[in-house]
Amino acid sequence: MTSLPIRECARISKYVPGKSVEEVKRMYGLERVVKLASNENPYGASPKAIEAFKSYSDLHIYPDPEYRKLREKISEYTGWELDRVVVAAGVDGVLETLFRLLIDEGDEVVIPIPTFPYYHNLTKMHCGREVLVKRSSDGYSIDDSIFDAISEKTKLVIICSPNNPTGNVESEKLVREIAESTKGVVFLDEAYIEFADKIIDVDLDNIVIARTFSKAFGLANLRIGYALLPEWLVDPFKAASTPFPISTPAERAAIAALEDIKWMLDCVERIRAERERVYKEIRKFVEVNPSQANFLFFRSPINNLAEELLKRGIIVRDCSSFIGCDSHIRVSIGKPDENDMFLKALKEVLG
Repeated sequence: MTSLPIRECARISKYVPGKSVEEVKRMYGLERVVKLASNENPYGASPKAIEAFKSYSDLHIYPDPEYRKLREKISEYTGWELDRVVVAAGVDGVLETLFRLLIDEGDEVVIPIPTFPYYHNLTKMHCGREVLVKRSSDGYSIDDSIFDAISEKTKLVIICSPNNPTGNVESEKLVREIAESTKGVVFLDEAYIEFADKIIDVDLDNIVIARTFSKAFGLANLRIGYALLPEWLVDPFKAASTPFPISTPAERAAIAALEDIKWMLDCVERIRAERERVYKEIRKFVEVNPSQANFLFFRSPINNLAEELLKRGIIVRDCSSFIGCDSHIRVSIGKPDENDMFLKALKEVLG
């Protein structure tokens, strides 16, 4: 069979997901397996959101291309200007559209590491040039070295706050200074912002702020993201976006979720309380980074910790494939009994 030519810059490694619960059960003969690898809300979506999703039956009709009702609810929730709010298939969808608009071959994308791997893949797929900036060794915050990385060729600076996988938030002052130092666009990924103590309140003409319903709202399977764009970018973004990026059932679920904020806030409160408890327990075995997200990040003293935890029915994220990581582990915060299982297994392996 003759294969068609693939662009050289698009030759990237395939994403390898973690093992499923059923797969781990079969591999090790386990009755119960807990998945703490994907930063999901363990309590799920609001029952009102689930009902709104289930109640829609006109599946033969395309969605409203403007998603006005959802955007109005997002505007109410965030305080953002309605006409500058856009929706997409997750935060990933927002960023994919920005790459289509901004990145030509050879353009520079500044990425502090370690961070979410998909940023690297998008840069490579668009033939951009990665400019990697190491984070500080104390808390993984972005330091002033990023200003040496920003140049006239910088088209995009990507900042994840709280950062995946390290869990730290960036200072508002630094984000503002970064935006003021570049002619490029600063992309602020706030997928985990509901779990944080503070929000970065910076609204400049070259900042895009993206958020999601996947994490705190428990709608990960529906892939609903949204963003605040500078006014000049709204029309180009809509033109470059995938038509009808989310379905009407998904839109209705998101609207219902925003009408039941109490459910989300209750979930976040429980997750944050468990995060602090688990953090204190992990500290008895290893050095763990304080987190403002719904996960914790630490360096393992052994190379095979993720595999040893799998044998005990705990799926965590081995971060060794993240650029800038080595023997690091990211563990999502689950329900109390799930976290207890993790801590018991961790003690068996490291205690």
